[in-house]
Amino acid sequence: MKLKKHHKLVVAADGSAASGKTTGAKRISKKYGLKFLSSGLLYRYASYQLIKHKPKNKISFLKKVFKNLSLKKLEDKALHNPEISAHTSIIAKEQKIRNILKLFQKKFAKKYNKVCIEGRDIGTVILPNADIKFFFKCSLDVAARRRFKELRKNNKQIKFAEVKKAMSIRDNLDRKRKNSPLIQAKNAVIVQTDKLKNIKGMLNKLSEVIEKKIKEKYGS
Repeated sequence: MKLKKHHKLVVAADGSAASGKTTGAKRISKKYGLKFLSSGLLYRYASYQLIKHKPKNKISFLKKVFKNLSLKKLEDKALHNPEISAHTSIIAKEQKIRNILKLFQKKFAKKYNKVCIEGRDIGTVILPNADIKFFFKCSLDVAARRRFKELRKNNKQIKFAEVKKAMSIRDNLDRKRKNSPLIQAKNAVIVQTDKLKNIKGMLNKLSEVIEKKIKEKYGS
């Protein structure tokens, strides 16, 4: 089933680190022609810029950075390391920084009819009226092994224990933070990725939900 030009579909994908939400969101975006945005990469990019430039005024600096940000810059491999991960959780608690990135994400969603944004507060804060809200879950051990395998491609010295600890800290901070914590939206569809056999199985589950929604909105 394909979305037609005049169709509109807004998908929110939330979940903890390495829960499979990015992979799932990217796959369905490609399959159904949705414009994809990773909220996590926005925060990582903000962290990277703050660590690199050490600005006196973080807020005015980030406003300029995100005013004309191209998505191409979010593909930088330097954004994926434990230092960035730890720093990201710290800045994610700051409401003024969240407001800058929230505005960027909302503008992105308004710009396109077909969009998928993944992160930690998409279904609850960024896209509360999304057509579909997915919430990805995975055990810490499985998630850490996924992230470790990913990071090892660019850093052979990295240790599994280091990755697992950083992820545990990040997830706990995200769940407990005062501003837009990682919580499951009431009407979210649960995707327990460590219970699914493979990526194909996950894609099939996501596709079933999406195609049911398309039929509800636009008929068969």
